[in-house]
Amino acid sequence: MRSISLIFKQFSRSVLLLACFTVWGISAKAQGDAAKGEAVFKSAGCTGCHKIDARMTGPALGPIISSDTDDKWLASWIHNSSALVAAKDPKALKIFNEFSQSVMPAFPSLSDGDVADILAYVRADWKKIQDDKAKAAPAAGAAAEDSGPSNLVVYALIGVIVLALIIILILNKVIATLERLLTGRRLLPAETEVTEETVAVDKYATVKRVLKNKKLVFFIIFCGTLAMGSWTWVALWNTNVHQGYQPVQPIKYSHELHAGIMKIECQYCHSGAFKSKNASIPSLNVCMNCHKVVKTESPEIHKIYDALGYDPQTQKYDSLKARPIQWIRIHNLPDFAYFNHSQHVKVGGIKCQQCHGPVETMKEVYQYSPLTMKWCIQCHKRTDINMKGNAYYENMIAVHDLIKKGVKVTPAQLGGIECGKCHY
Repeated sequence: MRSISLIFKQFSRSVLLLACFTVWGISAKAQGDAAKGEAVFKSAGCTGCHKIDARMTGPALGPIISSDTDDKWLASWIHNSSALVAAKDPKALKIFNEFSQSVMPAFPSLSDGDVADILAYVRADWKKIQDDKAKAAPAAGAAAEDSGPSNLVVYALIGVIVLALIIILILNKVIATLERLLTGRRLLPAETEVTEETVAVDKYATVKRVLKNKKLVFFIIFCGTLAMGSWTWVALWNTNVHQGYQPVQPIKYSHELHAGIMKIECQYCHSGAFKSKNASIPSLNVCMNCHKVVKTESPEIHKIYDALGYDPQTQKYDSLKARPIQWIRIHNLPDFAYFNHSQHVKVGGIKCQQCHGPVETMKEVYQYSPLTMKWCIQCHKRTDINMKGNAYYENMIAVHDLIKKGVKVTPAQLGGIECGKCHY
């Protein structure tokens, strides 16, 4: 009996020792501080090449670090990846070849504690992303199920409406019958025989009385003529005026976000406004200057990728898949109207908002101004010209002085040989 108790004690000690080693191993793996790791991750510049859940210049870190339990190997890779590649390490060679043999910069300045903090941050953030996706999936399913009323509910509502109409018709019929009975009873004199004579009621008596009033008829015709004439004048005056026109664009681009919150200058995208007649629609390559890295998960950004034939996973372009974006033009002028953006923006110093309105507050751009001839002329009448330091107006002053002196002036001196004078 005593030997059995000794065996049981030894067995319990072994189990307790094994449990201690397990707890120690788990705590050693999770000893990093996620909050500190986030700060180190950003300060070391890791965000320039890596995301937790998406591929950038480097791989998505979440799947790699969560699946790879060898923290020592990860620390060696972060400290000096080139050494592992040179040593023909299988994991290192796989990553090196997958990313077109691009070498990850070495970070020897990061301590083992810093690396542990970074790994803890990546694992915690990746777990949070996975949990959010798991929560969003049932919600999306519930939303899909609650897409609309069932057929039974629709048929029930139609049946109730039809039944209500039938009841209303029956009640109207009953009311009409009762009214006839009451009217017939009133026509009967007290204690006399019933007669079949009825009194005929003229339904149009009121209308006939109104038509006999010549002054009222004249007033109605006069008001109607005045109203129709005013409506016709307004309709003709606003023909081809599209103020407030706001079409739905193929990509939901927010000027409020880019020009307002982000403070991006108009000329960064519409570069032609400062140097040519047209403001120009920006090329999608201008969008890719930022959105190759920023908001890569957005469905609207993926429309840009599809139009360029760009694969965000491999970061390569396929020209065979490229297609133009079918933007819808908002501001249109008649063919006989000539407007030069550079003449107004660069020479005149006019801000874009003066014609296009507060675009920095518009989620979707619309035609702010009427763009009519009257509107342009009024602007030309009230706008002051700043001639100081303006080469165009300085040339005009110089030509004017020549005219006063009686010197011969040619059209060339007045800008007559500029390309835009004829070729527009």
